[in-house]
Formats: sequence, structure tokens, C-alpha cells
Amino acid sequence: MNNAALLTSGDYADAVATATRAAAAYYADGTTTLGDDEYDALVRAIAAYEQEHPEELSEQSPTGKVAGGAAEGDVPHSVPMLSLDNVFSGEELADWAASLERRLGRAPAGWCVEPKLDGLAIAARYEAGALRQVLTRGNGLAGEDITHTAGDVLGLPAVLAEPVDVELRGEVLLTHAQFELANEIRTAHGAVPFANPRNGAAGTLRAKDRPYRIELTFFAYDAVGLDGADGALAHSALLERLAALGANTAASTAAAPQRCESVEEVQRRVEEIAGMRAALPFGIDGVVVKADDAADQAQAGSGSRAPRWAVARKLAAEHKVTRLLAVEWAVGRTGIIAPRAVLEPVVIDGVTVSFATLHNPADIERRGLMLGDRVFVYRAGDVIPRVEAPLVEERTGAEQPIVFPSACPRCGEAIDTGEQRWRCVRGRNCQAVASIIYAAGRDQLDIEGLGSTRAVQLVEAGLVRDLADVFTLTREQLLSLERMGSTSTDNLLAAIETARTRPLNRVLCALGVRGTGRSMSRRIAAHFGSMAAIRAADAETLAAVEGIGPEKARLVVSELAELSALLDRLAALGVGTQVTEPTAPAPAAAETAEGAGAAGGTGTAEGAQAAPAGPLAGEAVVVTGSMTGPLAALSRNEMNELIERAGGRASSSVSKRTTLLVAGEKAGSKRAKAEELGIRVLDPEQFATLLADHLPVAA
Repeated sequence: MNNAALLTSGDYADAVATATRAAAAYYADGTTTLGDDEYDALVRAIAAYEQEHPEELSEQSPTGKVAGGAAEGDVPHSVPMLSLDNVFSGEELADWAASLERRLGRAPAGWCVEPKLDGLAIAARYEAGALRQVLTRGNGLAGEDITHTAGDVLGLPAVLAEPVDVELRGEVLLTHAQFELANEIRTAHGAVPFANPRNGAAGTLRAKDRPYRIELTFFAYDAVGLDGADGALAHSALLERLAALGANTAASTAAAPQRCESVEEVQRRVEEIAGMRAALPFGIDGVVVKADDAADQAQAGSGSRAPRWAVARKLAAEHKVTRLLAVEWAVGRTGIIAPRAVLEPVVIDGVTVSFATLHNPADIERRGLMLGDRVFVYRAGDVIPRVEAPLVEERTGAEQPIVFPSACPRCGEAIDTGEQRWRCVRGRNCQAVASIIYAAGRDQLDIEGLGSTRAVQLVEAGLVRDLADVFTLTREQLLSLERMGSTSTDNLLAAIETARTRPLNRVLCALGVRGTGRSMSRRIAAHFGSMAAIRAADAETLAAVEGIGPEKARLVVSELAELSALLDRLAALGVGTQVTEPTAPAPAAAETAEGAGAAGGTGTAEGAQAAPAGPLAGEAVVVTGSMTGPLAALSRNEMNELIERAGGRASSSVSKRTTLLVAGEKAGSKRAKAEELGIRVLDPEQFATLLADHLPVAA
């Protein structure tokens, strides 16, 4: 899952629980099987959801917390031990470097580039040069005392070369050789082998009273209380000083820290370290880039979780080879039939992978896959791994062709194979329950009381086949269902009646038209003004809507044609018949809108002028953080609708085109970026005052 991966409300809760369990297991005994890439992707998806739905922020969320909020400790750190923010590409690294330059008002005096070691961060306290205490990072403010393991850690001297009071900070890991030996020792003692070196290091550091010992390696990368004659040392000079004291550093490896004078030189060194990754005797999961000068670091400062003067450039996961055992076929909410590879289990960066995506039948044919093939499997930030290619040269002749389904695997109806992504001819009706649940969601028709359990009841009872049937339900029908009393029945009917008057964009979104979502549905509704005009638009006309483009426009037109009977029924029931003044002319739609009268409403696009200017006319607005005051009850989608009613354009990311940021509580990095770019920032109360005439009555 990348950062743009979308989570539903239910997915969000599951994702938070999964990430929390993974972090807790890792920071407890290292036994978690959730890999670094998968955890990163999961946290990015969680963060993206929280930015869109700050009102749903879970207290258990790992975002904004050192160690994902899972680690604890009872020994306070002298200075907080922070995590690092991550970037995942050269472009993101360049953007981060540019943001640091803006923060400083100039380019940093220099950079230091070093490997991001794949282990566990610790703090080692020395008094008069003698090791006294070793702590884990914990939650960043306090750590766990693991001094009992110090004697098993190579590179962490019991006595320094000088009698100084200092706290060394660094990473403890298992080298590849130590990892192999550790698993031999564990197996000999009847213990389960470690899944990977990273988890092995975490578990070993916390272990007590084991009947065996496991050797680890320490690499120092920082220190507290180790200044030079002229004050704080540059980072590169600090690393040299640590080595002189007798601590092991990455300078002893091929990926030695290197000072760079420009961002271009930094990028080259990152690529060099990435290129030597496979040959290193220990694991790395990225490359760390830091402002080298101590004064630059002090000026940039730190946030609650990470310093602003350092970042980790994460590296992609490695390919692994396993065997393709079978292909399963699943049917999605819109009737899409998706293949999934069943694999001989393989561990990729600590995760046991048994399934992977195959995208579609055309993708299978393009890759020439066969059952029994040895295949490359890749996890580069994707939560779901993907099968890349077969190892044709390793075929034995026993491989078998992949058999594609001749009928829908769910309902047995025919399959439409006209496009790359095959689909059941029943479309959404094949997965009526999923379609109804989606349509009733808060950001669609917001039908309270029509959740998954009720949707299953209605479909299984034969009362609901599609969305239109929801609006024909009677009190008697609902009362006939189990666990439906008078109060719950009346409440559901009232919610359905309210849903009948939802604005056009909500109805369009509820249809689940492929190629659209909340934002695109708002744009289409605003552009055309009525369902009749939308239905009458051809692909060329629809492509004029910002962000659609020709290919997506053809898909939307095809989808709307498929939904024609449903749309006719909805219009007859008074759903989606609202007509508003479009924000842009749509002559093609207007010329034929009359012919779509069965859809309800009339096309008003012909000769239409732009909507009257509101207080946000010409503004590109981003909302971040938790809303308070009159805006507290609004979902992020409702906030975006409010912005567009007031004449503005809602966006999810801050850029040079952004003109206004609404920053609520825990605004985070978006506020910092807006301030760096000189973008106007309002708090929720100020924004509510500005839009007082446009606020919904319920707010």
C-alpha cells in the first residue's frame, strides 16, 4: 500500500489494530512477522486516512509517535530519542532537502549520508569512560533497561578510550553471519528460529534467563554530552570522535558515512549505498541524510517525533522467488473479477507471503505465467505483494496453464470479457450487499441504521436488489425482519427519507461509478448541475471536467449507461433530481438533456454562467488536523463540500497552488509546509466565521 492507498472507516480501524499489534510485538520480543515495508505502507495509509478524517483519529494510532506508540520504558532519557521521518524516492528526498533549505533560509553548510541500519536503537551511558547502563529507545522519552545484554554486543566497549561522561546512541543488529548462528543456537535449544535479523535483534536485547547467548553488533551514530573545543561537533566530526573513543561506527564498512556538499552529491551517495546493499554483511533498509553542521541542526530543530534536519530515504524491498501454486478468482463490489496468486509461502523482509496480486487476466497472459512456475514476488511498499515474472529457464515441463473462469465464480452468470478487467454481467447486482453498504455510507447517502448486518438481512429477504429498492421499503417490510422493532424501523425510514434529498454529488458517489469517488463526484455534479445533464454528456464533454481525461470519461459514460435503468427508478422515486446552476457551460449535455427526461430534472447547462462568487472564489483550500467549533461535526468530505459551496476548490495536499490552509488541532506537516510556502493559515473558528452564510444548519 502506498501513501495514496485508500482506507474505509472499517479498514482504518483494522489497519490501526494491525500496526499496533505489529509494533507491540516487535518492541516486546521481536517476533512480529509484519515487514518494514508493509508496516511503513500501513502507517502511511493510516496517516492519509487521518488527514481526510481527523475526527476519527484513534488514540491507538501509530502516527506521530516514536516507535509507533507501542514501545514503553521506565528509565527517562537524558534527551529524547526521536525517530526519523521517511521519504521513498529521489524526488521526495529532493523535496525534503528543499524544505530544509527554506526553513534555514539558505542551503545547509553540508550534508552527511550514512546507511540506515536495520536493527534496534539504544542509548549507552558511560561514567568516567565506563559503561554503566544501556537503554532501549522505548517511547522516545523513556526506555527499558537492557544493561544485562551489554556483554553480548560487539562494538559497544565496556570502557572507552577516554574517561568521559557521555551517552552513546546507535543501532544494535544481527549481522547476516550472527543471524545464521543465532538460529542454529535457537533451533538446538528447541526455540523457533527468528524470522529475520531485525526481529532477532529486538527479541535478543530483551531476553532474560535464556539457556544460551546470542552475539549482536553495535554501530554508534550519535552521542549526548560530547562537544568539541569550539562547541557542538558537526555530525561527520562526531562520528570520527566516536570511533576514536573505541565505539564501532559504520565507518568500518563499505557504506561508510560521507560528507556531501550538495543535494546532487547526496543523491549520488544514496544510490551508491543502495547499490552495495546486497554485499553488505548486515541489513539496511534505507539511507539516512542529515544536515552536517551543528548550527544548522539547532536552527532546524525537531518535532515531537522526529528531527527536521534528518530524514531516512527508505529503499525498496528485494525480489524473492517462490512457486505459483494456484490462482483464485474473487468478485468485487462492482462485479470486477480479480485473480489472486496462491504462492508457496516465502518470507520477504520478515513477512510470510502466501498470496499476491495478478491484476487481471490480460496481465497473466502478458507475463506468460503458468501454474507450478517459479516466480519473482516483489513488495516495494505494497501491502499486497505482486507477482512479477516467471523463471522460464527453470521450467520442468510439469507446469500447467492457468484456467480462466468461464462463468462468474460467485453467481454463475456470464462474464463480460470486453475489457482487461473482467466483470460479472450482473455487475453490482452480483455483490448487492457490498453495493448497498457503500451507498449508505456517511460520505454517500449517510443512511444511519443501514449497516452491514441490516444490508445482509434486506438482500437475503429479497426486499432489496439494488439501491432503488431501499427507497421503496415499507414499515411492514422492515418490521418483518429479525431484531427490527418499531423504533429502529421508524428511525431507518426517517434516514432513508432524508437520503432522498441528498445533493447530486452524494447520489452520484453512492452509485459507485468506476472512475469516480467523492472528489470526482463533486466536480462532475458542479460542472453539469443535474443528473440529466450528466447522463446526456458524451465522453468528450465529460472529459472537460477537471481531472477526468479521455480514458476515464469513456469509462464513466459506459458505467452510467449500464446504470440507466437504476437511474430511471431513482429519479421516479425523487432521488438525485436536484438541479443546481452548473459552474461551467456544458453545451453538449444541454442540447440532449431533454431526451433524458426520464432521469428527472432538466439540463440547465446551456448558456449557464459560472456559479456566483463566494467568499472562497479563486481559492485553493486544504484542510488538515481536527476541526473544532462549528466545524467539529463535519466529516472531511463535508468540509470539502462546504469549500466548494463557497466557491473554492478543495484539495488534499499542500503545494504552491494552495492559497489557504485550514489548520485544526494536530495539523502536523501540512501546516509546516504551508508556513514555509507563505500560504495563509486560518484556524477552524476563523474559517467558520468566513463561511458563516454557507454552513449547513446542522453545523
